[in-house]
Amino acid sequence: MTEAAVPPSPRATPDRTAAAPAPAVIAGHSALECLLTTLLLFGVTTVVRWVAGPSRLSDAIPGIHLKLLVIGVCVGLLVVAIIRSRPGRISGGHINPAVSLAMWRFGIFPAVAVLPYIAAQLVGSVLGVFAARALWGPAVGDPPVTDAMLRPGPGWSAGELFVAEAVSMGVIVYLIGLFLRSPRLARLVPWLVGFLICAAIALLGTVTGGSENPARPFGPAVVSGQGGFLWVYLLAPMVGSAVAAAVLNGAHSRHTVLTHRLCGTHRDRSPLRG
Repeated sequence: MTEAAVPPSPRATPDRTAAAPAPAVIAGHSALECLLTTLLLFGVTTVVRWVAGPSRLSDAIPGIHLKLLVIGVCVGLLVVAIIRSRPGRISGGHINPAVSLAMWRFGIFPAVAVLPYIAAQLVGSVLGVFAARALWGPAVGDPPVTDAMLRPGPGWSAGELFVAEAVSMGVIVYLIGLFLRSPRLARLVPWLVGFLICAAIALLGTVTGGSENPARPFGPAVVSGQGGFLWVYLLAPMVGSAVAAAVLNGAHSRHTVLTHRLCGTHRDRSPLRG
């Protein structure tokens, strides 16, 4: 897996003429995305089990909003660690189908790798929840944890949830793309993503569930067998991501997005050059 395996495009618009990476490279990077998403969902389910489920820690944290803040901080830091890890630097550390889609629309990620990445991320989501169940036992599958299932707040319709998820994911993708256009800001992207995910969980957890990632609800829904609103959680972030990428490309057409790697550096951690 060489640094040039997934070359950046010299333009900010999708470059479908660039040579596609070898199938073995795509398979290897997709396997890493599966591993990283497994770690993400294992971590998320574990945090939810101990912070929201029956435990001394949960009893010590008063109120759902403070619990969501603790969950958000833990998950945000986990996301930062995953993106900055060695596997994350190799694959890009997307761990989110909407991010992989955006990287393609920015013109820095090959179209042939988008579906393998998305499939790997969804599989990893399921594996992560199963792994948490195996380690922590029945408490993971019982309320209020219920395999870390996501659901909107009372009274929310599918349409309202769709708009909220699309807009919030669109904001995240727009900011990621904006940071990745600057060598000075690109290295801050892991912390930007971690902060935004933390904020989404803390602020939107009681109203939308604070997903911002189609892989986040997929594993819990499959493992628990509860698929209510799943189609919204899967589709809305993808729509928001595609729209945000189009807006950013149109608004900053003369500037190049430097990398598809959310670590904001080359694989060897060397800084990007404009």
